[in-house]
Amino acid sequence: MRRADGTRQSDPDARQSQSPGQSPDDPGPLPEGPDEEAGRALLPVASRRRAWAAVRGELARTPWRTAAALGLSAVAAALGLVAPWALGLLVDVVARERGLPAAGAGGSAEGAAALVPVLALLVGGALAAGVASGLAAAAVARAGARALAGLRTAVVDRVLRLPTSVLERTGTGDLLARVGDDVAVVTRAIAEVVPQVLASALTVVLTAAALTAVDWRVGVGGVICLPVYVGALRWYLPRSGPLYALQRTAQGARSQALLGALQGARTVRALRAEEARAADVEARSARARDLAITVLRLFTRFASAMNLAEAVGVVAVLGTGFWLVRGGTLTVGEVTTAVLLFLQLFGPLGVLLTSFDDVQSAGASLARLAGVAQMPAAAAPVAAPAPADASVRVDGVVHRYDGGPPVLHGVDLALAPGEHVAVVGASGAGKSTLAALVAGELAPAVGRVLLGGSEVGALDPEQRRRSVVLVSQEVHVFSGRLLDDVAMAAPPGLEGAALERAVTAALEAVGAAAWVRTLPDGAATRVGEGGVALTPEQAQQLALARLVLADPAVAVLDEATAEAGSTGAAALERAARAATAGRTTLVVAHRLTQARLADRVVVMAGGRVVEVGAHDDLVAAAGPYADLWRAWSGG
Repeated sequence: MRRADGTRQSDPDARQSQSPGQSPDDPGPLPEGPDEEAGRALLPVASRRRAWAAVRGELARTPWRTAAALGLSAVAAALGLVAPWALGLLVDVVARERGLPAAGAGGSAEGAAALVPVLALLVGGALAAGVASGLAAAAVARAGARALAGLRTAVVDRVLRLPTSVLERTGTGDLLARVGDDVAVVTRAIAEVVPQVLASALTVVLTAAALTAVDWRVGVGGVICLPVYVGALRWYLPRSGPLYALQRTAQGARSQALLGALQGARTVRALRAEEARAADVEARSARARDLAITVLRLFTRFASAMNLAEAVGVVAVLGTGFWLVRGGTLTVGEVTTAVLLFLQLFGPLGVLLTSFDDVQSAGASLARLAGVAQMPAAAAPVAAPAPADASVRVDGVVHRYDGGPPVLHGVDLALAPGEHVAVVGASGAGKSTLAALVAGELAPAVGRVLLGGSEVGALDPEQRRRSVVLVSQEVHVFSGRLLDDVAMAAPPGLEGAALERAVTAALEAVGAAAWVRTLPDGAATRVGEGGVALTPEQAQQLALARLVLADPAVAVLDEATAEAGSTGAAALERAARAATAGRTTLVVAHRLTQARLADRVVVMAGGRVVEVGAHDDLVAAAGPYADLWRAWSGG
């Protein structure tokens, strides 16, 4: 089934909660907020293992690029060891000149001659390390960006294939937070954090090996600080991970509240509920703010423990080096190299440890992206034969939402090919649910919906797109040329000049061609966000033009003219009749003028069909429809 309008949206109070364990060392009780009160998850979140597996899978698509990034990072880390080694040699040369303890002391001429290559090595090593570091960072960022692009494409592809019922249940706030905020967090991590973390990890490994190569006892002195680092990490990680997950969920809930308030601004004002909606947005924003402050407080304690570890390590290396120089085991230059190597560890270790802050945040965002990308696809139905004709049949259909009570109770309905049937009834009668079932957007809990003798749910996607199109009152105008907005409904193979002629004919059919010609560039005018703003009536005419271009056998209109004001109602109803001419049509009627013009009228109440017949016959029967008609017409 192809939607000719856009995506429905809702604003459910659905959030996900998670509560880490507390201990005397914790930064205090977590700030509570509306996220945890709802107790219902938004879109799924992947486990850490599955999230990183998704990244590895994307990296494996370009193995040569990944290998090049790792190789350049290793070369840059190795070149970073040249400077401490060269400075140690330089100290030994100077020590020999001044008669200080240095192995193999020689004359001043030899010392002076030795300065030039040592200085050249120092300068050349520094330059080479800088160039290699830049190339490595660029290679790692490029490989990561490609992996993120692949994951983001998978997320969008999966979302576009989600059932409409899932999107309506979860709302758009959490989804926008994932493809917006979460992508931004992961993008920053890939561009800035990942190259630094990889380079730092390689530098730590190679530097530790070089430090031990100077003398194993110096290496032992350097590792004395490790227990302090390990203790700090063991304290920090189990507390920060859950906090970051809560923070990302709180940000999604905040986006949901903001989006709902902005999209429903007119309704909010009409109900005078501004203060309640503002209070909801404020509460969710405060929740996100309080979590950010809690995370910062926790990280400050972690940073203090790191400073303590560095101080312990420096004292241990200097003390061990002093003892070895006095014993004649090492030269001053070798101890200088060892101390410089250890001091050089501070930067990479600091990056590794402080980057856990960014890595935890990026990991939480990555899990949210992977959670959508890895959502299981609906099982492919057994392919049904193509519909034999344009008839519609609803047999004993019962439907319920999320295990709730039935909203349709044994509905039976048949539409002959080319017949126009209007469905009327009070709000909540089940009209839109029936329309969604006929269009294939929902699957009945009990019963069958047949198009031309084939179950609509068993049709393959292409067959369904050719067979039935739904147009609702919620229309989306896509950003871009108006021609492209309509052309997205075109059947495969229609392109170029033929496509433009078909779009023009569709616009003519629904009465939109006249106002389209008045636009600055006609059908080539950019509309939607950043372009010409269209009125609700004009947007609905584009949706009806898409219906004409798609040319299905069956059309379903779910209050498709409801957005029009009284001045535009007649024009939109004429457009709807033109768009559905010759098609089997089910119309959820917002105005009873549509019912009067239909071949038959179906009256629903409480999820059941209570009357069926032609307009005049139902009015004469003095039943529920007659009551509706008198209220509508004032007669």
